[in-house]
Amino acid sequence: MSSPTPSSGGPRSDVGRWGGNPWRPPTTPSPEPEPEPDRRSRRGGRSFWARCCGCCSCRNAEDDDWGPERRGDRGGRGSGSRSRRPDSRGSDSRGSDSRRSDSRRPGSRGSAVNAAGDGTIRDGMLVVTGMDLLSSRSDQNRREHHTDEFEYDELILRRGQPFHMVLFLSRPYESSDHVTLELCIGNNPEVGKGTHVIIPVGKGGSGGWKAQVTKSSGQNLNLRVHTSPNAIIGKFQFTVRTRCKAGEFQLPFDPRNEIYILFNPWCPEDIVYVDHEDWRQEYVLNESGRIYYGTEAQIGERTWNYGQFDHGVLDACLYILDRRGMPYGGRRDPVSVSRVISAMVNSLDDNGVLIGNWSGDYSRGTNPSAWVGSVEILLSYLRTGNSVPFGQCWVFAGVTTTVLRCLGLATRTVTNFNSAHDTDTSLTMDIYFDENMKPLEHLNHDSVWNFHVWNDCWMKRPDLPSGFDGWQVVDATPQETSSGIFCCGPCSVQSIKNGLVYMKYDTPFIFAEVNSDKVYWQRQDDGSFKIVYVEEKAIGSLIITKAIGSNMREDVTHTYKHPEGSEAERKAVETAAAHGSKPNVYATRDSTEDVAMQVEAQDAVMGQDLTVCVVLTNRGSSPRTVKLHLYLSVTFYTGVTGSVFKESKKEVVLAPGASERVTMPVAYKEYRAQLVDQGAMLLNVSGHVKENGQVLAKQHTFRLRTPDLSLTLLGAAVVGQECEVQIVFKNPLPVTLTNVVFRLEGSGLQRPKILNVGDIGGNETVTLRQTFVPVRPGPRQLIASLDSPQLSQVHGVIQVDVAPAGGGGAFSDIRGSGRSRETIPMASRGGA
Repeated sequence: MSSPTPSSGGPRSDVGRWGGNPWRPPTTPSPEPEPEPDRRSRRGGRSFWARCCGCCSCRNAEDDDWGPERRGDRGGRGSGSRSRRPDSRGSDSRGSDSRRSDSRRPGSRGSAVNAAGDGTIRDGMLVVTGMDLLSSRSDQNRREHHTDEFEYDELILRRGQPFHMVLFLSRPYESSDHVTLELCIGNNPEVGKGTHVIIPVGKGGSGGWKAQVTKSSGQNLNLRVHTSPNAIIGKFQFTVRTRCKAGEFQLPFDPRNEIYILFNPWCPEDIVYVDHEDWRQEYVLNESGRIYYGTEAQIGERTWNYGQFDHGVLDACLYILDRRGMPYGGRRDPVSVSRVISAMVNSLDDNGVLIGNWSGDYSRGTNPSAWVGSVEILLSYLRTGNSVPFGQCWVFAGVTTTVLRCLGLATRTVTNFNSAHDTDTSLTMDIYFDENMKPLEHLNHDSVWNFHVWNDCWMKRPDLPSGFDGWQVVDATPQETSSGIFCCGPCSVQSIKNGLVYMKYDTPFIFAEVNSDKVYWQRQDDGSFKIVYVEEKAIGSLIITKAIGSNMREDVTHTYKHPEGSEAERKAVETAAAHGSKPNVYATRDSTEDVAMQVEAQDAVMGQDLTVCVVLTNRGSSPRTVKLHLYLSVTFYTGVTGSVFKESKKEVVLAPGASERVTMPVAYKEYRAQLVDQGAMLLNVSGHVKENGQVLAKQHTFRLRTPDLSLTLLGAAVVGQECEVQIVFKNPLPVTLTNVVFRLEGSGLQRPKILNVGDIGGNETVTLRQTFVPVRPGPRQLIASLDSPQLSQVHGVIQVDVAPAGGGGAFSDIRGSGRSRETIPMASRGGA
């Protein structure tokens, strides 16, 4: 991989593996996306689904559920995920699309029908005059299904669990009356596909669907309806049919009676079932979390607003499935759903949610470090249909967590430090040097990311042999293609741990990310290459996620790999390597090592001087002379480095058992013009032991810390009442920050808000005050970030404990209309 040279004089470039997919703004912005090409006419006629998912390659050509969306039909009839905008509340905005239903759809005509189809209501017919789905957030259904936090008025259910409803009739219900409930989803609902569900009341249905009368009182009929644990997830139209001696009646479809059905981790019969309530509270219901970044020795953390229950987010999640034309039959399977989400969260191939950008130039979008949550991103995609600029791995992972939690999958965001990107399927990270141990960049195509963020989601894997249920890796960051598509997973963590790289999906790539070895090759005089050093603990050195029920870190490395150096770990690595492109890579390995080397870097803050240090230790019984070279460069977190801006050469003599420290000071003025995203630097150390020919090689990455924003709540927070927060920031640099933008967001507190504050002088302190109106009670997280061309990765968070409204109402009807933008006048800024 070529190494760009970062500079302050112009845009930086990190073309790397995304060089062939540069983002360009549309020539004429349009609120609607251009129609997508029919994927079935490309790549030898194989559809997106045939290439992405092996189980989807045997469909019938007549199946209209397959294939991309049609222009003007985004969201489709039945799913309804595009029929309601994020800022709409009434039924008017939903009804137009829904009433254009196919004539075969029950109840789509908009008027009552009888057996003759003429709409005549005869005496004695059992007419349904209305229904109550008990869909309010405070009603029994929403509480029992753990969906009461969704900022929606419709009924939201988790499959495999009963719900209650009431039918209002024209006369008392009699035992001879027949009542049938019907649910439909998709353009052409069919019973055989599960897109048309028929539930005769009192007789039991098929596939786990059934309905029973719990109470008949006057003209009210109370029902208990059981949904199938294998139901399709999505937005269903709902109607009722009745039949008696006087004739048949069908209730017209009403958009207010649409029903969302989600996966159910509380249901033992659902393959996404999680048998730990604290896990479900954390991985399904928690609306915020921590995402970790930086390096293993200098771990940074930021709070992310997942916001899966915010108004409009559920529609956005279903729109993602609709946008790619996912077959409704496949939407009952979490394996298929998670795989398409990994493809659709990035924009490559399918105009998905986020455009990746690792160039350092974000002038035509948002710096990935500036996002504070997923809500603004998803609502923008739902509102416009256009991919949102820009994202990097933690943004892709944060959005994926939101989508999967929203749909009902237990999901967590995971960070892997020293994450490898294996480009040649060797399952090793290969670094090539010349005879003098100078890197041969034109051969070094593999890279090691300082950190990489992906997702674990919990499910059974009926498509795999037993023993591979549980956590599955899903990675939406577009790195390499899988079956021709930029997607990754789901991949069983157990298969990764044991090196079973032949298990689907994408196990070889993920195994290499966490458990491969870094292999140093030196060119010999005859032009051949020889392994001179193997770092067995360099890759996947630490894998962490947010702990359950707290903001502490949880080390999950042991779930991905056996203890480093153990027999089981070595067996897993070498078993996996045997299936790679270099099965005999370990055969030429040398083992003469009596001088040890360790690299240290002090904890430095952006704008300050720093010192790096190399410690050499002679573990042998004879003196050793070491010639040492140190090269310092800046690096993107993806492992792409800039040119060397400082180097040092020293010769050190070590007595037996002695240690020696070699230091290299670095002044702020030396690195200031070189800095790139994340403020990371790479120290390359190479050495040669004169007496025995031992080669020393080490790559050490460290980062410069950025300051935090300080948030203070000014007064008590109560649902429906205005509250104020104060944000304080001090510029750590002696230079002016230009075009500074703050972002503020918090589920149940504040819809995404952008604050433009202009310039902030060198070492200046600014103070902002902002008001917000909480809409949901309980503990909430208010998150802020700061971004400017000179400084990014600045954020802060405060917990806000919101009290219920004084009138006893748990929720407020106040809803934002998506993102808001505001320019902060100079008068509201604090002094230096």
